Amino acid sequence: MLTRRKFLGLGAAATTAGFASSCSSVLPGPDVQAAGFGQDSTGTVQVWCRAATQSGLTDLVKKFNASQHRLTVELTPVLDAQYVTKLATAIRGRSVPDLVDIDDINSMLFIYRDAFTDLTEPLSALDFRDRLSPGHLRLATKDERVYGVPYLADNSMFWFNTELCERADVDPDQAVTSFGNLLDAARKLRNLGDDTYAWSFPANSPGALGFVVQPMVWAAKTDLIQGTIGSQSGHIAGNDVVRQMLELHRQLWVDGLVPRANFSDDASRWGSDFRAGKVGIFPTNYSVVVSGSDPAFHKKVTPRLLSGPDGGSAFFDGGDNMCIPRGARNASGAWEFVRFALDLPQQIDLPAGGYTPVRSDARTPEFTTKYPLATLPLEHIEQGYAPTTLSYNLLYNQPDGPWLQMFRRAVFDGELEAAMKEAQQNYDRILSHGQA
Repeated sequence: MLTRRKFLGLGAAATTAGFASSCSSVLPGPDVQAAGFGQDSTGTVQVWCRAATQSGLTDLVKKFNASQHRLTVELTPVLDAQYVTKLATAIRGRSVPDLVDIDDINSMLFIYRDAFTDLTEPLSALDFRDRLSPGHLRLATKDERVYGVPYLADNSMFWFNTELCERADVDPDQAVTSFGNLLDAARKLRNLGDDTYAWSFPANSPGALGFVVQPMVWAAKTDLIQGTIGSQSGHIAGNDVVRQMLELHRQLWVDGLVPRANFSDDASRWGSDFRAGKVGIFPTNYSVVVSGSDPAFHKKVTPRLLSGPDGGSAFFDGGDNMCIPRGARNASGAWEFVRFALDLPQQIDLPAGGYTPVRSDARTPEFTTKYPLATLPLEHIEQGYAPTTLSYNLLYNQPDGPWLQMFRRAVFDGELEAAMKEAQQNYDRILSHGQA
C-alpha cells in the first residue's frame, strides 16, 4: 500500500495533458434538487478513495454500514499515483463510481472538465456550511459553484520540542514572528550539542518539501503562482518573499543547523529524528508527530502555524474532498454518505487516524481534551490554503519538477538568482501547457 508519507515523498505522476486526452465526454448530471435527494436512499454506493488516506475511510464505511440496513457503501482504494488516470479512464468509459474521495489538490483537474456534479444547492442546505474549511472548498469551486465538499484535512505546521526549547531558552511564540527570530532560535538549539539539530527538512522529496515550505511564502500573502486558471504564470522572479524563504533554508544548511542527511532525505523516514528528540523545530503534519510516537512524547511538543519573513501564518490545506462524478448511478446514496461523513461524531474521531477535521465547530471541549495537538488548525481554519491550479503535480510533486530543482540549486549550491530565474521560466512553461 502506498502510504500518505510515501505519496508525499514520491508525488503523483499524473499530467494535465494525459488527463485531458483520456477524459473527453461529459456524462449526465444527477438532479441534486429532486425531492428526497440524499435521504432514505437504498442500494449500493460505490466509493473510490486514495490509498494514502484509506485508513480514514475504512472505519467510516464500517460505521455507516452498521448505522442502517437499506444502503451499503463499498470502498475501493486506488493508488495515488494511478488515481487521476484511473478516474479519467472510467469517465471516458462512462462507468464511474458514485463517489470519489480525491486529493483536494486534484479536484480542479476534473471540475474544469465538467466531470463532477454541481453540489452548490445541497451544500448550502447544510446548517454547518459556513464552518467547513474554506481552503478545501476553494479547491472545489469554479465560477462560484461548488463541486465537492471537504472530508478530512492534512495540515502542515511547525512543531517545537518544548524540552529542547526550554534548555536552549527558545520561546516558540517569539520564534515564529520573523525569519530572523527563527534563525536565532535555530542557532540556540544547535548549541545544545553535536547530536542535537535545530531543524530538519526533506530536501529530496518534492511533495513533502512543498507541503512544509510553501506555507512560509503564503504566510506573507503571496504565492509562487499568480493569476487565475486560464491565465496563470509563475510568481518567482522578483518575489522577495520567495527569496527570503530560500535564503533562510540556505543559511540553515550553511551554518550546519540541519542534519547533513537532509540533502538526500526522501521522506521515507520522515520525522524519525524529531521523534527521537534530536530536532528542536520540525515542519510537518499531525500524523508524523503524533501517530508515530507515544503519549510521553506528545507532552514534549507544541505546534505553531507556519510563518513568513515578518510573521503572519499559514498552513497547507491538504487532505481530501468528496465529489460525485457526473453519471453516478446512486448519487442520492452518495450524498447521504457524504452527510454522514461530515457529521460531528465522525469528524471528531478523525485525529485517531492521523487527520484533522474540516469543520471548525469540531473543536468542542471534549475534542480539545482528547486531541489537544489537533486543535490549532481548527482555531485558525481560515489560514489554510493550497494553490488552485491544473498543474500542481507537474510543478511540485515530480523529482525533476521546477520546485525541487529551484530549492536544491538555491539552498545547496547557493545560486539563488539563477535558481529563481530558471524556476520562473519552467513554471511559466508548465502552467501555459496545463491551461492549453
